[in-house]
Amino acid sequence: MSSAAYYVPNQSRWPILASIALFLMAVGAGNLINDLSAETSGGVGVWFLLLGALCMMAILFAWFRNVINESMSGLYNEQMDRSYRWGMSWFIFSEVMFFAAFFGALFYVRTLAVPWLGGEGDKGVSNMLWEGFQAQWPLMTTPDMETFPGPQEVIDPWHLPLINTVLLVSSSFTVTLAHKALKVGERSRIVLWLAATVLLGSAFLVFQAYEYIEAYHDLGLTLQSGVYGATFFILTGFHGLHVTLGSVMLLIIWLRVLRGHFDADNHFAFEAVTWYWHFVDVVWVGLFLFVYIL
Repeated sequence: MSSAAYYVPNQSRWPILASIALFLMAVGAGNLINDLSAETSGGVGVWFLLLGALCMMAILFAWFRNVINESMSGLYNEQMDRSYRWGMSWFIFSEVMFFAAFFGALFYVRTLAVPWLGGEGDKGVSNMLWEGFQAQWPLMTTPDMETFPGPQEVIDPWHLPLINTVLLVSSSFTVTLAHKALKVGERSRIVLWLAATVLLGSAFLVFQAYEYIEAYHDLGLTLQSGVYGATFFILTGFHGLHVTLGSVMLLIIWLRVLRGHFDADNHFAFEAVTWYWHFVDVVWVGLFLFVYIL
């Protein structure tokens, strides 16, 4: 294919199918949250969410397969490579803004709303609050402690969160070593370091699941335990979802390396995944500092 040509793919059904799957996931998640708040087993929300997630997995698998086949067939050129780089850059930027919104909400609650509720400044409203309220973060009490009990304790940052920080920071080094090995053509080292990165990401998810179980059953920290519980699970939960996605992407890249894909000059898919993984790691460092420590 000449360098001046631009590959235009055939019409694809995957975008509209992915939109339908996302709609099912959104409807399912919304119903699931409402059903759980009503102390039911989850109702139909669970099934809609699972159906949407399964559909999305199947769609992504087929979509990635098409893109990989197109790439391996030599249909892409320098212009297409630039398009993918710009696309991935904007995608990561959108993810940065996504987490910036939640970090902004956390900042607003901690720095502005809580002091106002404590009576500070012109917007102080302490005379309207419930008995026993203390204007300090994290908020351990709620207006209705019987229906929405506050957490008994906060999570110790120097236990599981510290372990997870070490795991993710280490994974940034291992994926960088894999990338460097790819640039010099040492395929055995690529396989080794990529496998190590996938294992580190998987270990992170296992420890996070254990942390959630401990928070719910031992510490009383749940989604119903006030704004502290809500912000904690929203931030860490969405980050865990991104780690899951990143681990799947790394696994796919690892399988492609085993099949002989990529070389020192043509490996943007590999590079894009490393960009995403470093982004996920940086977000976790911010979470560790602002959610667990400060």
